[in-house]
Amino acid sequence: MSGSDPDTVSPAAASALVNRDGSVVSRRRWFVIASACVGAAALAAGAALFRERDARARDGEAVLATVLPDLDGRDTPLAQWRGKVLVVNFWATWCAPCREEMPQFVAVQTRDAAKGVQFVGIAVDQVDKVRDYVKEIHINYPVLIGGFGAIELSKTLGNELAALPFTIVVDKRGGVAHTQLGQLKPAQLDELLTSLLA
Repeated sequence: MSGSDPDTVSPAAASALVNRDGSVVSRRRWFVIASACVGAAALAAGAALFRERDARARDGEAVLATVLPDLDGRDTPLAQWRGKVLVVNFWATWCAPCREEMPQFVAVQTRDAAKGVQFVGIAVDQVDKVRDYVKEIHINYPVLIGGFGAIELSKTLGNELAALPFTIVVDKRGGVAHTQLGQLKPAQLDELLTSLLA
């Protein structure tokens, strides 16, 4: 370092830190440049990691690899529905928007089951509350108990905000065809299923 100016780096110590005119780059300027380079590298690495995680979630394998207990405590692998259009809905009894969309899911399960559509609910809730609600609205598709750990599972599957309801639609080939944070509206669901069953 130069003894006269503590804000500069000597050319001998850092020959790469020289301006075009031969003057020494100030320490502050060097710090700003270095920080920008480190920031850009971190941003690029973060973007690559996000794309990699998004690609894993998009292939549907993370969804199909899920195994959770049903209302009776039996482990239930989602892979058993591979080859169907699988609609996986994360919900809770305390979630008003979840409760509003579920009767529609019951109706569509009845209508489209023979065509190869399978709904599965993953409850972010306690089993006794879920069991009561299933009986109350006569849910006709499997409901699995994820507990509060299901929120973390949903985050790995694309639910960045960790909010409910969150729905993932996996096509017959095992690819994620659609993710929905918030209610899946009837017209939107019908259009989506029509295209996937064609």
